[in-house]
Amino acid sequence: MKAFMVEWYGDKAGVRGGEMPDPQVGADDVLVRIHAAGVNPLDLKIRDGDFKAILPYRLPLVLGNDLAGVVVRVGPAVTRFAVGDEVYARPDKDRIGTFAELIAVHQDDVAIKPATLTMAEAASLPLVALTAWQALVERARVQPGQKVLIHAGAGGLGTIAVQLAKQLGAHVATTASTASVDLVKELGADVVIDYKRQAFETVLDGYDVVLDTLGGETLEKSLRVLKPGGKVISVAGPPDAAFARELGANAILRLAMSALSFKTRRRAKRLGVTYSFLFMKASGDQLRELTPLIDAGKIRPVVDRVFPFEATREALEYVEKGRAKAGKVVVAMT
Repeated sequence: MKAFMVEWYGDKAGVRGGEMPDPQVGADDVLVRIHAAGVNPLDLKIRDGDFKAILPYRLPLVLGNDLAGVVVRVGPAVTRFAVGDEVYARPDKDRIGTFAELIAVHQDDVAIKPATLTMAEAASLPLVALTAWQALVERARVQPGQKVLIHAGAGGLGTIAVQLAKQLGAHVATTASTASVDLVKELGADVVIDYKRQAFETVLDGYDVVLDTLGGETLEKSLRVLKPGGKVISVAGPPDAAFARELGANAILRLAMSALSFKTRRRAKRLGVTYSFLFMKASGDQLRELTPLIDAGKIRPVVDRVFPFEATREALEYVEKGRAKAGKVVVAMT
């Protein structure tokens, strides 16, 4: 099969297109012919080797973390899917590789594609939709009337998180550039902070939850807009010991991750709030929870641009240089 793979870590020169063996299909796997795949900042971090200490992939590694396509074969133990089903998925972190013609995915990580979406639209969703769900529903347990701040509301994750938070009944604030203010208002944001004109930490106060997608100074300032007992959940900040435990990391790695987030957790504790790091997990069940909201139009994908499969390297560069104006970038195989 054709695929785009990482031959060595470090930069874009390590990514090339080529031929790889077709995937082996396990008893619980579905083999999917990929029609479209989402491009995520996570792909760039994996390409650059940022996670090689905790996700020890074997090179060459096929990149890509979410997909939409058609089932072309099922393993003997598969009960949920049949050949011909249109599906979407975020493969497990140990089985990525959606920048390819084919992928074998465990049936537990797959869901039937929303009927109202094109393949490209569906491929833009799994990773960011699952991240939003796991942050806002699973971890923060957002309740109606709570105040939620979502950073970078026009980004791939932000566009979905804003909509999901509104469906949960939250009062939603977000940060965005001047050009994106109207979009995030359309998506449901109650308060929009134009970060080019205002400092969010001087405007917002008393928030229950912050979903941090930026890390760094933004994360540190976010701690100060929470009310006592509030939570910052970050996908961009320093990992913590809880994340290391989820990975099954050894004691040394757990200690190292705890040290990375020590200052942030200490600041949070002094302010009477909590900090946690989120690395999302694959889940077909959670995608099935999201699908009715998508088919009802309550959560809609925002796709910035679709690249042809042959231009996957250009799509990665487009994301890396921050050229996307809003939402997700997708590569289409067909």
